[in-house]
Amino acid sequence: MKFVKAFISIAVTAMLIWSLETKFGDIPPIGVFLNPSTGFWQNAESKHILAEENLKLPGLKDKVVIRYDDNRIPHIFAKNDYDLYYAQGYVTARDRLWQMDIQTRSASGRLSEIVGPKALEIDRYHRRMGMVYGAENGLRGLMKDPRSKQMVLAYTAGVNSYINQLAPKDYPIEFKLLDYKPEEWKPINCIFLLKLMSETLAGGSDQFGMTNNLKRFGPKAVNDLFPDYPYLEDPIISVGTKWNFKPLPIPKPSAGYLAQMTDTIRTKEITPGVGSNNWAISGSRSATGYPILANDPHLNLTFPSIWYQVQLSSPTVNVNGASLPGSPCIIIGYNQKISWGVTNVDADVLDWYQVKFKDAAENEYWYNNKWNPVKKRLEVINIRGAPSETDTVVYTHQGPVVYGDESLKPKGKIESTIPAGDALRWIAHDESNDILCFYLLNRGKNYADYREALKYYTAPAQNFIFASNDKDIAITPNGKFPLKFKEQGKYVLDGSDPANDWHGWIPPEQNPTVKNPPRGFVSSANQSSTDPTYPYYINWRFEQYYRGKRINDKLNAMHNATADSMRIMQSDNYSILAQDVLPAMLKYIDASKLDAEQLAAFNFIKNWDKHYAANSIGASVFNRWWLNFYNLVWADKFVVKGVFLKVPSYDRTEKLLIAEPNSKWFDNTTTPAVETCSYLVNRAFYLTVSYMVGNYGKPGEKWQWGWVKDSHVGHLANLPGFGTGQFFAGGTGGVINALRGGNGPSWRMVVQMGPTVKGYGVFPGGESGNPGSFYYDDMLKTWKDGRLNELLFLNSADEASKRIVTTLSLTPTSGREGLKLVK
Repeated sequence: MKFVKAFISIAVTAMLIWSLETKFGDIPPIGVFLNPSTGFWQNAESKHILAEENLKLPGLKDKVVIRYDDNRIPHIFAKNDYDLYYAQGYVTARDRLWQMDIQTRSASGRLSEIVGPKALEIDRYHRRMGMVYGAENGLRGLMKDPRSKQMVLAYTAGVNSYINQLAPKDYPIEFKLLDYKPEEWKPINCIFLLKLMSETLAGGSDQFGMTNNLKRFGPKAVNDLFPDYPYLEDPIISVGTKWNFKPLPIPKPSAGYLAQMTDTIRTKEITPGVGSNNWAISGSRSATGYPILANDPHLNLTFPSIWYQVQLSSPTVNVNGASLPGSPCIIIGYNQKISWGVTNVDADVLDWYQVKFKDAAENEYWYNNKWNPVKKRLEVINIRGAPSETDTVVYTHQGPVVYGDESLKPKGKIESTIPAGDALRWIAHDESNDILCFYLLNRGKNYADYREALKYYTAPAQNFIFASNDKDIAITPNGKFPLKFKEQGKYVLDGSDPANDWHGWIPPEQNPTVKNPPRGFVSSANQSSTDPTYPYYINWRFEQYYRGKRINDKLNAMHNATADSMRIMQSDNYSILAQDVLPAMLKYIDASKLDAEQLAAFNFIKNWDKHYAANSIGASVFNRWWLNFYNLVWADKFVVKGVFLKVPSYDRTEKLLIAEPNSKWFDNTTTPAVETCSYLVNRAFYLTVSYMVGNYGKPGEKWQWGWVKDSHVGHLANLPGFGTGQFFAGGTGGVINALRGGNGPSWRMVVQMGPTVKGYGVFPGGESGNPGSFYYDDMLKTWKDGRLNELLFLNSADEASKRIVTTLSLTPTSGREGLKLVK
């Protein structure tokens, strides 16, 4: 009996030990995770850090001094460029290793290795979109230039130096939660990061939806509802700008394209609001007589942030600003001669081509009146807890056939926008060396250097804004733009006709640009790059004009401006959309016919100042009212089960409301009645009040915009408890302060040019990726309050500053000597 009890006791103990050491589903091995020596306890950090650290690292050529300021921002001083980028890789990995790892795995289609089969479809999607293929081509281009090659190899060596020193107890907490360990960093990982940005900013397409629209409604209706230039616009390059170049001949539309446009048969969409703001004023508008530049890119807001602040200094460069963890250089920033920033252009650099295969084997496809061999790429996807899968992706000369037929497409939201049986031509697949652009901008001294740097930039196309101490300002919608006929890529193209291929490139010197315009400022907010006189086709649709119009209105009225004027403007909540449409909507409402709650809502909106302030009730009412009206106009026509259709824009809806109140498009053809503009405006208002009362009670404090909208910063992996939760804030997608949900101003920067250049900036978070660190979110409140931190710019490693908290010295050693920490 005693033996049986002992055996049971041993068995239970063994089972308990096994269970504590074993991963169950998404739950990490509890024993390992809770181990006080190696588990999550080791991730706690004190706010109080060592005043000095000295590390010996293999591979360095000379001593590097890194001075950390009061926001834990590193200021790196190296005696040569190799050590500079080695140190940048090392310190970035020390603060953001898990972020670098998971973003690389996402872009390269390797999430299944960590989380198992649940990530298989997104991995397959990224492989089939050619993300790895594009990164391989990008790396090949980068390695051809000795400057970018040295930079990426040094950065990689620095990252690996940090990884190689880690013991399991030192792993970032996400590695412990997901129960895996970091792997060696590779040069291609730096490229994956840029491809991920291309996917975010230039990886969407309306062509599938637009082609379905053409088949369903016909060319006349589609041309009416989806014009090539908007009703209301305030373009980036001012109307009337003269183009001082002789353009290349424009390609002729293909015969198939023309046939498609006369057809009478009826039968990853671009995400609206993905964009940014930037502007620069000349010295004639500033209080100091020198230009001021501002930039705030709108991206997903996460902990850790997409950005990592750093200063980089060597004998060839001294630059400060925001970097992308996983990639060398400063992406948005300034030195003591120039400053620059970026917003998304939204160029059409992704096209779909219908492919005709010879047979089910898909070994040959019809092109240029003959059968041509395909190339097949094997993508092996390793899956945690399951056998690996090998996916065969067919490539034509245009690119990968992402999904051969509908049966291969998953049912997810992203994949539903991809046409089956079509090949993808995407600029992100091309050989390029985008990093060299930033290498040169970091070292730029004047306008000529700025223009030279832009020649190396391919994608995602950006509006590069510029200001210098020579008192120049400029803006250039820039990237590698394909030479196309008008509307080429608005619809899915016939892949068998060579006339539908891209026909070369717009010469970089003929990309639209303006320097020192008479109005005294340049700006962009993702609206149309130019007016219709620009001779080349860049795209038929851009982000709507609301933010751009408000920015230009503000700058036109601005004199004796300061850096603080720019900071205040970055938090502006005024709605041009409301300014445009609210008078027309209010005139249809008869206040005498409203009940008490409707009348209260009507009075809120009638007296509203058109600002999306956090405490505004009028903003909540208008926002819901406009959305309801927009949906009532279009849902019956464009929301069709099983058919993906592109819905007309806000701009086209505005034109209906303001200029075409008797349009046929107001009628809901699924009802026997004939609906009018007046009916839909009133119906939308009644639905709005009903919605607000049903969700927030009677009109009052709970109706305030800051509570109605969901502002939050989430964890990059959506781990519960690692984000902010909802917070009270103003802003929305169509105003300068474009905070909506978990997307918004990811980095706010203002740079005052002058004899001593001063920079100001903040992002919603902190330098550290460790939730146990004080520096995980220490800058969040500053960002939420609309304030900026003065950015510390040191001219030398030994310059005195009260803001310096700690100094880290890196010295070279042999690989055998390993890593030593001296306190």
